Amino acid sequence: MLQEKAGETAGKIWNVLNEQGPQTQKSIKKLAKISEKDFFLGLGWLLREDKLEVVEKGTDTTYALK
Repeated sequence: MLQEKAGETAGKIWNVLNEQGPQTQKSIKKLAKISEKDFFLGLGWLLREDKLEVVEKGTDTTYALK
């Protein structure tokens, strides 16, 4: 059950980044309509599959597809 949710959430995040380009956590959560908990669940999935690039600038973190 949790694996399904992780995969679905990862898909939502991937779609947002594919359509909108690099985004912050806040904007991804808003555009994908997901909670913070689900954001990290999907983020972990995408990172494990090596599909994301994470760029940290000071206190800002931006996520983009590789």
